[in-house]
Amino acid sequence: MSDAEGKAGSVGTVLVAGSANLAVAVAKLVAGLISGSAAMLSEAAHSVADTTTEALLYLALRRGARPADTRHPFGYGKESYVWAFLAALFTFVAGAGFAITHGVTTILVLQHSGNYLVSYVVLVISFVVESVSLTRAVRQIRGESRRWRTTPRRFLRLTADTTVKAVFLEDSAALVGLLIAAVGLSLSHLTGDELWDGLASILIGLLLLVVAIVLAKSNISLLVGRAVPERLHQEIERELAGLPTVDRIDTLLTMQLGPEDILVAAKVDFRDDATGADIEAAADEAERRLIGRYPEIEFVFLDPTRSMPGTDGRHARRTQGQTGQQTGDES
Repeated sequence: MSDAEGKAGSVGTVLVAGSANLAVAVAKLVAGLISGSAAMLSEAAHSVADTTTEALLYLALRRGARPADTRHPFGYGKESYVWAFLAALFTFVAGAGFAITHGVTTILVLQHSGNYLVSYVVLVISFVVESVSLTRAVRQIRGESRRWRTTPRRFLRLTADTTVKAVFLEDSAALVGLLIAAVGLSLSHLTGDELWDGLASILIGLLLLVVAIVLAKSNISLLVGRAVPERLHQEIERELAGLPTVDRIDTLLTMQLGPEDILVAAKVDFRDDATGADIEAAADEAERRLIGRYPEIEFVFLDPTRSMPGTDGRHARRTQGQTGQQTGDES
């Protein structure tokens, strides 16, 4: 799968999820108003929040894909994380806030119209629609994980494409929320106690809260400037160390500039007999190798550095520190 195909896949996944959420939100809202169920109204708020989130994620993909210019020489990739963060914030405020508040109100007031049939029908239809959207997201995650030669779970945890992560988590939360709403409605229906309906609404809100926090933390990390995963870092270092005129890699720094853009910068100790022409050829070869193997790498900068007494010790400490930090990020 090429870089362009990956971006097109993310756009398609977001559009499918957005269309599904919009249709489901209308159905849930009608069912919630007819039945008076707090869980159904919370699910409607859930779907409205998801629909708005998909719109923001689509905007993130479009804004982040703009080409570099003189004022933004590294492109606009990080802007996608701004919009994705706002999407997570909206889920936190609109979705979780409404669901928890309405659930508490329902428990205190205990008022329900008693019309359950329409809610059951909408829950079943919503489950089918959300499953279709989730299937699309899972298919993309599996394809991307094969491209990166990793497991889908690891890819989902470490990917810099927060749009596909957001769709997967939101669709998964939507299915779980529908099950919670169904259980809450059924218990209220069987017992005549609206406490269960209110508790279901609160649980849906807490579920949305967890998803919002996970997505917000991921986007903040990428906005600050997250390095690539440790395994990719080591593979890049091996590629650079394998260049004919390179003695060792003193420092290797990487950063995600966007979902599909990576910057690589390294201090390189070249052999003492390497000429200027040799160093230029090595720099060209490094760029060719890395971009050929990883099309997401957009920029490669090599800084020739001279071996100094005690460098090995400093290099070891820097490498251990970077490895420890990246391992902590991955966990």
